Amino acid sequence: MNSKGFFITGTDTEIGKTLVAGALILRLRQEGQSVAGYKPVVAGTYFNAQGLKCNEDLETLRLASGTELSAEDICPYILDEPAAPHLVSNSSGAPLKLPEMIDGFERLSSQFDTVVVEGAGGFLVPINDHQGLDDLAVSLKLPVIVVVGMRLGCINHALLTIESIRSRGLDVAGWIANQIDPKMARASENLDSLKARIKAPFLGLIPHLSDDLKKTDHAPYSWSAIEFAAKQLVPPKTSKH
Repeated sequence: MNSKGFFITGTDTEIGKTLVAGALILRLRQEGQSVAGYKPVVAGTYFNAQGLKCNEDLETLRLASGTELSAEDICPYILDEPAAPHLVSNSSGAPLKLPEMIDGFERLSSQFDTVVVEGAGGFLVPINDHQGLDDLAVSLKLPVIVVVGMRLGCINHALLTIESIRSRGLDVAGWIANQIDPKMARASENLDSLKARIKAPFLGLIPHLSDDLKKTDHAPYSWSAIEFAAKQLVPPKTSKH
Protein backbone atom coordinates (compact mmCIF):
# COMPACT_ATOMS: atom_id res chain seq x y z
CA MET A 1 0.00 0.00 0.00
CA ASN A 2 1.02 3.59 -0.63
CA SER A 3 2.00 5.28 2.65
CA LYS A 4 1.56 8.82 1.36
CA GLY A 5 -2.07 9.28 2.33
CA PHE A 6 -5.61 7.97 2.53
CA PHE A 7 -8.56 7.59 0.18
CA ILE A 8 -11.88 8.71 1.66
CA THR A 9 -14.98 7.06 0.25
CA GLY A 10 -18.53 6.70 1.49
CA THR A 11 -21.71 4.70 1.39
CA ASP A 12 -23.40 7.30 -0.83
CA THR A 13 -23.28 10.94 -1.81
CA GLU A 14 -24.04 13.66 0.74
CA ILE A 15 -23.05 11.55 3.75
CA GLY A 16 -20.17 13.66 5.08
CA LYS A 17 -17.03 12.66 3.19
CA THR A 18 -15.88 16.26 2.93
CA LEU A 19 -16.39 16.91 6.64
CA VAL A 20 -14.46 13.74 7.49
CA ALA A 21 -11.69 14.58 5.00
CA GLY A 22 -11.32 18.04 6.53
CA ALA A 23 -11.33 16.63 10.06
CA LEU A 24 -8.71 14.00 9.19
CA ILE A 25 -6.50 16.64 7.56
CA LEU A 26 -6.68 18.71 10.73
CA ARG A 27 -5.89 15.74 13.01
CA LEU A 28 -2.86 14.79 10.93
CA ARG A 29 -1.66 18.41 10.89
CA GLN A 30 -1.98 18.45 14.67
CA GLU A 31 0.41 15.47 14.71
CA GLY A 32 2.98 17.58 12.90
CA GLN A 33 2.47 16.41 9.34
CA SER A 34 2.14 18.63 6.31
CA VAL A 35 -1.13 17.60 4.71
CA ALA A 36 -3.02 18.50 1.54
CA GLY A 37 -6.55 17.60 0.57
CA TYR A 38 -7.18 16.37 -2.96
CA LYS A 39 -10.37 15.71 -4.90
CA PRO A 40 -10.11 14.22 -8.41
CA VAL A 41 -13.38 15.74 -9.62
CA VAL A 42 -16.17 17.97 -8.33
CA ALA A 43 -19.51 18.77 -9.94
CA GLY A 44 -21.29 21.95 -8.91
CA THR A 45 -19.97 25.49 -8.52
CA TYR A 46 -21.23 28.82 -7.19
CA PHE A 47 -20.02 32.41 -7.04
CA ASN A 48 -18.95 33.72 -3.64
CA ALA A 49 -19.41 37.24 -2.28
CA GLN A 50 -16.28 38.37 -4.13
CA GLY A 51 -17.63 37.06 -7.43
CA LEU A 52 -15.17 34.14 -7.57
CA LYS A 53 -16.30 30.74 -8.81
CA CYS A 54 -16.03 28.19 -5.97
CA ASN A 55 -16.92 24.64 -4.99
CA GLU A 56 -17.99 23.86 -1.42
CA ASP A 57 -15.93 20.69 -1.08
CA LEU A 58 -12.75 22.24 -2.42
CA GLU A 59 -13.08 25.29 -0.18
CA THR A 60 -13.46 22.99 2.84
CA LEU A 61 -10.34 21.02 1.89
CA ARG A 62 -8.38 24.23 1.33
CA LEU A 63 -9.47 25.59 4.70
CA ALA A 64 -8.52 22.39 6.53
CA SER A 65 -5.15 22.13 4.76
CA GLY A 66 -4.15 25.66 5.78
CA THR A 67 -2.11 26.18 2.62
CA GLU A 68 -2.10 28.63 -0.28
CA LEU A 69 -3.08 25.92 -2.74
CA SER A 70 -5.69 26.98 -5.27
CA ALA A 71 -8.80 24.99 -6.13
CA GLU A 72 -7.10 23.97 -9.38
CA ASP A 73 -4.07 22.71 -7.43
CA ILE A 74 -6.19 20.21 -5.52
CA CYS A 75 -8.71 19.26 -8.22
CA PRO A 76 -7.99 18.66 -11.91
CA TYR A 77 -11.65 18.61 -12.93
CA ILE A 78 -14.01 21.33 -11.68
CA LEU A 79 -17.40 20.95 -13.37
CA ASP A 80 -20.15 23.54 -13.05
CA GLU A 81 -23.23 21.33 -13.28
CA PRO A 82 -24.17 19.44 -10.07
CA ALA A 83 -24.75 16.04 -11.65
CA ALA A 84 -22.94 12.73 -12.19
CA PRO A 85 -19.41 13.80 -13.22
CA HIS A 86 -19.03 11.36 -16.12
CA LEU A 87 -22.31 12.53 -17.65
CA VAL A 88 -21.43 16.21 -17.29
CA SER A 89 -17.95 15.76 -18.77
CA ASN A 90 -19.15 13.52 -21.60
CA SER A 91 -21.79 16.04 -22.60
CA SER A 92 -19.12 18.74 -22.89
CA GLY A 93 -16.97 16.53 -25.11
CA ALA A 94 -14.13 16.40 -22.58
CA PRO A 95 -14.25 13.01 -20.81
CA LEU A 96 -12.54 12.64 -17.44
CA LYS A 97 -9.14 10.95 -17.68
CA LEU A 98 -7.64 8.72 -15.03
CA PRO A 99 -3.97 9.63 -15.79
CA GLU A 100 -4.69 13.32 -15.12
CA MET A 101 -6.24 12.43 -11.77
CA ILE A 102 -3.17 10.37 -10.87
CA ASP A 103 -0.83 13.17 -11.96
CA GLY A 104 -2.65 15.65 -9.73
CA PHE A 105 -2.17 13.37 -6.73
CA GLU A 106 1.50 12.79 -7.48
CA ARG A 107 2.20 16.52 -7.70
CA LEU A 108 0.79 17.05 -4.23
CA SER A 109 2.44 13.89 -2.91
CA SER A 110 5.85 15.33 -3.84
CA GLN A 111 5.13 18.46 -1.77
CA PHE A 112 3.40 17.12 1.35
CA ASP A 113 3.91 14.34 3.89
CA THR A 114 0.34 13.12 3.44
CA VAL A 115 -2.42 13.62 0.87
CA VAL A 116 -6.03 12.97 1.86
CA VAL A 117 -7.97 12.06 -1.27
CA GLU A 118 -11.73 12.53 -1.13
CA GLY A 119 -13.75 10.59 -3.67
CA ALA A 120 -16.97 11.82 -5.26
CA GLY A 121 -20.19 10.04 -4.34
CA GLY A 122 -19.73 6.36 -3.56
CA PHE A 123 -16.83 4.01 -4.29
CA LEU A 124 -18.01 2.86 -7.73
CA VAL A 125 -18.92 6.24 -9.22
CA PRO A 126 -17.96 6.26 -12.94
CA ILE A 127 -15.47 8.78 -14.28
CA ASN A 128 -15.88 7.83 -17.95
CA ASP A 129 -17.40 5.08 -20.06
CA HIS A 130 -14.83 2.51 -18.95
CA GLN A 131 -13.45 3.51 -15.54
CA GLY A 132 -14.58 4.61 -12.11
CA LEU A 133 -13.19 6.11 -8.94
CA ASP A 134 -12.45 2.57 -7.79
CA ASP A 135 -9.87 2.43 -10.57
CA LEU A 136 -8.29 5.59 -9.20
CA ALA A 137 -8.17 4.08 -5.71
CA VAL A 138 -6.49 0.97 -7.09
CA SER A 139 -3.98 3.06 -9.05
CA LEU A 140 -3.04 5.17 -6.02
CA LYS A 141 -2.83 2.11 -3.74
CA LEU A 142 -3.90 4.15 -0.73
CA PRO A 143 -5.53 2.66 2.37
CA VAL A 144 -9.23 3.47 2.30
CA ILE A 145 -11.39 5.07 4.99
CA VAL A 146 -15.14 4.53 4.66
CA VAL A 147 -17.64 7.14 5.83
CA VAL A 148 -20.93 5.49 6.79
CA GLY A 149 -23.90 7.83 6.69
CA MET A 150 -26.05 6.71 9.60
CA ARG A 151 -29.57 6.33 8.22
CA LEU A 152 -31.92 3.52 7.31
CA GLY A 153 -30.15 1.10 4.95
CA CYS A 154 -26.64 2.00 6.05
CA ILE A 155 -25.67 -1.52 7.16
CA ASN A 156 -26.15 -3.01 3.71
CA HIS A 157 -24.51 -0.03 2.00
CA ALA A 158 -21.51 -0.16 4.33
CA LEU A 159 -20.92 -3.89 3.96
CA LEU A 160 -21.25 -3.77 0.17
CA THR A 161 -18.83 -0.85 -0.01
CA ILE A 162 -16.21 -2.57 2.14
CA GLU A 163 -16.59 -5.82 0.22
CA SER A 164 -16.04 -3.94 -3.03
CA ILE A 165 -12.92 -2.22 -1.67
CA ARG A 166 -11.35 -5.43 -0.42
CA SER A 167 -12.18 -7.33 -3.61
CA ARG A 168 -9.82 -4.91 -5.38
CA GLY A 169 -6.93 -5.74 -3.06
CA LEU A 170 -7.10 -2.49 -1.08
CA ASP A 171 -6.74 -2.11 2.67
CA VAL A 172 -9.57 -0.64 4.74
CA ALA A 173 -7.75 1.58 7.24
CA GLY A 174 -10.97 2.14 9.16
CA TRP A 175 -14.50 3.48 9.06
CA ILE A 176 -16.31 6.47 10.51
CA ALA A 177 -20.00 6.77 11.34
CA ASN A 178 -21.61 10.12 10.58
CA GLN A 179 -25.01 10.72 12.19
CA ILE A 180 -26.65 12.43 9.21
CA ASP A 181 -30.20 11.47 10.26
CA PRO A 182 -30.88 12.73 13.80
CA LYS A 183 -34.17 10.83 13.88
CA MET A 184 -32.78 7.45 12.80
CA ALA A 185 -34.61 4.66 14.62
CA ARG A 186 -32.37 2.44 16.78
CA ALA A 187 -29.27 4.39 15.82
CA SER A 188 -27.08 2.96 18.59
CA GLU A 189 -28.18 -0.59 17.77
CA ASN A 190 -27.39 -0.03 14.10
CA LEU A 191 -23.96 1.23 15.10
CA ASP A 192 -23.38 -1.88 17.22
CA SER A 193 -24.40 -4.07 14.27
CA LEU A 194 -21.90 -2.29 12.07
CA LYS A 195 -19.14 -2.67 14.64
CA ALA A 196 -19.84 -6.40 14.85
CA ARG A 197 -19.76 -6.90 11.09
CA ILE A 198 -17.03 -4.57 9.85
CA LYS A 199 -13.62 -6.13 10.42
CA ALA A 200 -11.72 -2.86 10.36
CA PRO A 201 -10.91 -0.21 12.97
CA PHE A 202 -13.78 2.01 14.08
CA LEU A 203 -12.37 5.54 13.96
CA GLY A 204 -15.23 7.43 15.55
CA LEU A 205 -18.81 8.68 15.47
CA ILE A 206 -19.57 12.23 14.40
CA PRO A 207 -22.82 13.33 16.07
CA HIS A 208 -25.43 15.20 14.08
CA LEU A 209 -24.14 18.74 13.73
CA SER A 210 -25.85 21.44 15.76
CA ASP A 211 -27.50 24.29 13.87
CA ASP A 212 -24.53 26.60 14.41
CA LEU A 213 -22.15 24.03 12.87
CA LYS A 214 -24.25 22.91 9.91
CA LYS A 215 -22.99 23.81 6.47
CA THR A 216 -25.13 26.29 4.57
CA ASP A 217 -25.71 26.19 0.83
CA HIS A 218 -22.95 27.68 -1.32
CA ALA A 219 -20.41 27.70 1.49
CA PRO A 220 -17.73 25.36 2.87
CA TYR A 221 -17.86 23.79 6.32
CA SER A 222 -16.78 26.28 8.97
CA TRP A 223 -13.52 25.95 10.86
CA SER A 224 -15.59 25.26 13.99
CA ALA A 225 -17.36 22.35 12.29
CA ILE A 226 -14.04 20.87 11.12
CA GLU A 227 -12.59 21.19 14.62
CA PHE A 228 -15.68 19.59 16.16
CA ALA A 229 -15.51 16.63 13.78
CA ALA A 230 -11.76 16.24 14.28
CA LYS A 231 -12.26 15.84 18.04
CA GLN A 232 -14.50 12.82 17.41
CA LEU A 233 -11.92 10.92 15.36
CA VAL A 234 -9.13 8.54 16.21
CA PRO A 235 -6.43 8.91 13.51
CA PRO A 236 -5.91 5.71 11.53
CA LYS A 237 -2.78 3.74 12.34
CA THR A 238 -1.89 3.08 8.71
CA SER A 239 0.49 5.92 7.95
CA LYS A 240 4.09 6.62 7.03
CA HIS A 241 4.85 7.76 10.59
